[in-house]
Amino acid sequence: MATELSGIAAVGLIPKESPALLKKGGKPITLGMPKEISTEEKRVVLSPEAVRILSQNGITVLVETLAGERAKFSDQQFSDAGAKIAYSSKEVFAADVVVKVNAPTEEEIIDMSPGACLISALQLEKQDSSYIQALNSKKITALAFEYLEDKVGGMPVVRAMSEIAGSTVMLIASEYLSSVNEGKGLILGGITGVPPTQVVIIGAGTVAEYAARTALGLGANIQVFDNHLYKLRRIKQLLGQQIATATIDNASLSQALAEADVVIGALRAEKGRNKIVVTEEMVAKMIPGSIVIDVGIDQGGCFETSRMTTHQNPVYRVHEVIHYCVPNVASRVARTASYSLSNIFTPILLHMNDLGGAEEMIFTYKWFLKGVYTYRGSLTNAFLAKKFGLSHKELQLLLAARY
Repeated sequence: MATELSGIAAVGLIPKESPALLKKGGKPITLGMPKEISTEEKRVVLSPEAVRILSQNGITVLVETLAGERAKFSDQQFSDAGAKIAYSSKEVFAADVVVKVNAPTEEEIIDMSPGACLISALQLEKQDSSYIQALNSKKITALAFEYLEDKVGGMPVVRAMSEIAGSTVMLIASEYLSSVNEGKGLILGGITGVPPTQVVIIGAGTVAEYAARTALGLGANIQVFDNHLYKLRRIKQLLGQQIATATIDNASLSQALAEADVVIGALRAEKGRNKIVVTEEMVAKMIPGSIVIDVGIDQGGCFETSRMTTHQNPVYRVHEVIHYCVPNVASRVARTASYSLSNIFTPILLHMNDLGGAEEMIFTYKWFLKGVYTYRGSLTNAFLAKKFGLSHKELQLLLAARY
């Protein structure tokens, strides 16, 4: 018994020796999660379960009232998890670290504390130089979801939201193929004795992978186009099936589109804006009532006929082809997406708290550094500098100057 008790005592000492007691920053960080003001955005970065973990580790979490309402999280759930419910957005934006889904407006940036840290999407297509200047005037260290890498070089937020988007787009396609929505009156997939739905996917990344999984599970015929052969080989391997694949050229793509019931634009821009690969002439040859879903519309889209739409007015028709071009598809399933974001950012915020703040996090983890685009009054991203005609400073040099 004595041996058992000493073993239990030894185990009980382990948490007291954890790195959390060795953090460099003194007091724990304060974390603010404001309510999204866009009617299009229903996601939140942290679930109540995530808030509980953060609170238990000494982080003060401020949640603006009704922040989680559209993701079906109540103020009571956040309060029970240890958050302080704030009835003023200014109080939330005054936190050491602010987490949002949408990039804050310039008016919201004014409410942030000088030298604070912002973690949100950058949403490059919506920004201009004044946004960067507003961040720099408050010496904000800003981290973009889209640029954040993990320890193995992956892009966790992009990957997670792409998985959700890929699975969701086929459900959207099913809605608009139905007679109720004046589509072609087809079931997505196939049944005995009836030819299956024809699905064309342009791009062979994560969105394409999950869209293809869903389409194949429903019994549809799919064809995947991409100009990178390694991506085409990879998606065939990941799906475990001999699907039809092809490189993107006008003749073969145009023929596939002319026979398609559903076309998914799943190309992701490698640098800046997407390239147009589907011309209006190709769209004009498609079957009336077929549907185009351009997942990359937030980066310009890959269809010449694409223009950004909203959840309230998601579709329009060109040459009798239905176009769905909503940029934040994942917001359709806000609760699932919020849990996914929580899984990514909870350990990051815990690390940040243990180290004493965003600056130490940047200095310690190179994978975290990749997401930073402004740092203490300086733009640190060369692409953004070129796009907006601004000067920039290399973050590594700024960090070296600490010494």
